[in-house]
Amino acid sequence: MVYDSIIIGTGPAGVSAAINLKVLGKNFLWFGASSVSEKAAAAELVRNYPGLPDITGKQLVWTFENHAKGLGTEPENKLVTAVYDLGGRFAVAAGTDTYECRTIILCTGVAAAKPIAGEEAFLGRGVSYCATCDGFLYKGKRIGVLCFDKAFEHEAEYLCSIAGKVCLMPMYKGCSVSAPNAEIVMKMPKEIAGGMKVEKLVFADREEAVDGIFILRASVSPSILLHGLKTDGGHILADRQCRTNIAGVFAAGDCTGRPYQYAKAVGEGNIAAHSAVEYLAENK
Repeated sequence: MVYDSIIIGTGPAGVSAAINLKVLGKNFLWFGASSVSEKAAAAELVRNYPGLPDITGKQLVWTFENHAKGLGTEPENKLVTAVYDLGGRFAVAAGTDTYECRTIILCTGVAAAKPIAGEEAFLGRGVSYCATCDGFLYKGKRIGVLCFDKAFEHEAEYLCSIAGKVCLMPMYKGCSVSAPNAEIVMKMPKEIAGGMKVEKLVFADREEAVDGIFILRASVSPSILLHGLKTDGGHILADRQCRTNIAGVFAAGDCTGRPYQYAKAVGEGNIAAHSAVEYLAENK
């Protein structure tokens, strides 16, 4: 099945895009964290959202979620690890599945971490973001596992059960992963290096030979997510209609740049949805 659109991200921009696509009667999927905008929920007080003065972040998120649910749409809790431009349609890798659509709406927010040197170059050649998708390729081999959040420890444990040796790099305190074949390294690698494929992780004071590295974090940098997407300073370049340099791909919210404001994100989500619908009508 080929969907009209796939929305990536569950912040205010993603909510707005989903609501508008639903109202406009489009067939779409919506991927991201099941809880809408954890960043917004953490806000103590939001004072500049039109019509909702002095509302807490939790209250604002509640209104977003209930509006979407009331229309019968909710996000699927899946991490999108890649988008492939197939010429006139797109393939989206989410979790262990792949979906096809005619348009993409990127509402990914601002990437929490910058790509590591070599990360983009070795994508598909030893760099992976999905343990259950690619873990079997490294049975009995040496791998690095860079884990940015405790929520991904179950994936790290799965990889430890498959690999021969694991260099586990938790970027937080209180890692509870315990495996006889895992060495805990509390450092971020400076570079992912190799020849045709990943061969080693380069640290400030040492090198670690590996056959591949799994990077477990909540989001993937836009430039890595979709090859050829133009970015500037970590932000996706988009025009006032939220169109990117790739036909059929639209971007909205914090991922398009400052100001990082909920009202701006919601407005862009609306524009992106309408622009996607116009594109679909023009390219039947």
